[in-house]
Amino acid sequence: MGFDYLEPQTIQEAVSLLTKYDGKAKVIAGGTDLMNLIRTKMIRAEYVVDIEHVPGLDYVRYDDKGALTIGALTTIRALELSAELKEHHPVISQAAGQLGSMAIRNMGTIGGNLCHASPAADTAPSLIGLGATVKIVGPAGKRTVALEDFFTGPGQTVLQRGEMAVEIQVPSMPRHTQGVYLKHSIRGTADLAIVGVAVIATLDGERCQNVKIVLGAVAPTPMRARNAEEVLEGKEIDDALIENAAQAAADESRPITDVRASADYRKEMVKVFTRWAIKGACP
Repeated sequence: MGFDYLEPQTIQEAVSLLTKYDGKAKVIAGGTDLMNLIRTKMIRAEYVVDIEHVPGLDYVRYDDKGALTIGALTTIRALELSAELKEHHPVISQAAGQLGSMAIRNMGTIGGNLCHASPAADTAPSLIGLGATVKIVGPAGKRTVALEDFFTGPGQTVLQRGEMAVEIQVPSMPRHTQGVYLKHSIRGTADLAIVGVAVIATLDGERCQNVKIVLGAVAPTPMRARNAEEVLEGKEIDDALIENAAQAAADESRPITDVRASADYRKEMVKVFTRWAIKGACP
């Protein structure tokens, strides 16, 4: 497991190193995913660029309009405990609290969890449902990408040569908007999700508006269940409608069979957990 360890002190220095060693370097922050992958030889890296001590990337901030920005080095545990998130975007804290063990949440960062691009990433479904974007810095400057479009496959993102994610941006939540994230795994939060479901919806009397249903661990990337959203959008919610939406989400999912669960089991759990998540977000 031999590699050169590099420790930039600024974002620009990190970008320069990633550009210089293109294809040979990997970024590390908390290191909860990368070091395990290197140790098990699932990936190779000649250089590890440690950005843990780059200043100015660890924060949770709200502007005067309620829009949220999260620095890429903010730990999962910080998101879980943030009083501001619990007040304004509680579904983010809820999802963070279901990611791994306490030790993983203390070390792992939001940027690392997203850039690792696991289909089962616990933070992604809720953030996608909230309309989050990712701020990216690279040799060509800055750009912003919708989180929904950030993932291109298992372990793959839109990040190009020399680029790194530095911030997650989340719009303010409209009034009467609620969100729920539910995770199904074998040993609770310590395990990867077999199925993850986030539901975000704005309540307008008895109707649900702006419905977002996002599934994790049942496709190559976190995915919107758009047919299921359409079942609920603008309608008065009842048990029959919820059942139809849950079935639509299961039908849209594209799970695989692996050591943790069969594809058929995952589809059935999508239906169950989508039903529960809708009832939580649209009580």
